[in-house]
Amino acid sequence: MNQHSAQEKAKALISALEEYGQGDYIGESISQLEHCLQAAHQAQKAGARDELVIAALLHDIGQIIPLESTKEARMTLRQSTENVGRVGHEAIGASYLESLGFSEVVCRLVDSHVAAKRYLTAINRDYYESLSSASQKSLAFQGGPFQGVDLEVFQQDPLRDEMVSLRLWDDAAKIEGIETSTPRAWAYMNIIIAHLLHKA
Repeated sequence: MNQHSAQEKAKALISALEEYGQGDYIGESISQLEHCLQAAHQAQKAGARDELVIAALLHDIGQIIPLESTKEARMTLRQSTENVGRVGHEAIGASYLESLGFSEVVCRLVDSHVAAKRYLTAINRDYYESLSSASQKSLAFQGGPFQGVDLEVFQQDPLRDEMVSLRLWDDAAKIEGIETSTPRAWAYMNIIIAHLLHKA
């Protein structure tokens, strides 16, 4: 991928975040965009590597992108009557980012943030109690806590610790009124371009 292509893809992606992320974050008191920006900012403050910061920023892109953006979104979208968002949004987002040229690590991290919630609720009851009511409700539609083989597979994943970190930032990224202290989406333009160029 050349510089111009990477810049165009990064620009289009950030524009999509800003344009389509203004709606309510399902069941929460902030927008989807602000939620993503808070998650990415937490990753940066924690000193996470760029791939994890990017994944934090884009972890809910499968909730945000218009349906026509990806065949998988058109094929797998189901809107729950309980208003928990797009079922399978993590896989939709990962597939979309893969089609744009993001690395396997970024795509796996994005794809993991629901699985990480299922993992954490399986091993820690206090974690479940700490979830917002909206997140507890969506858990049931996402398959509930992991059991058996699914739990073992997640525990042994080389990316497990980063997947868990991303999940915890996701859970914490729901604070109202901190827009002025949270970097805007365009602040991540250069690391996205650098990632796409390096991946190529």
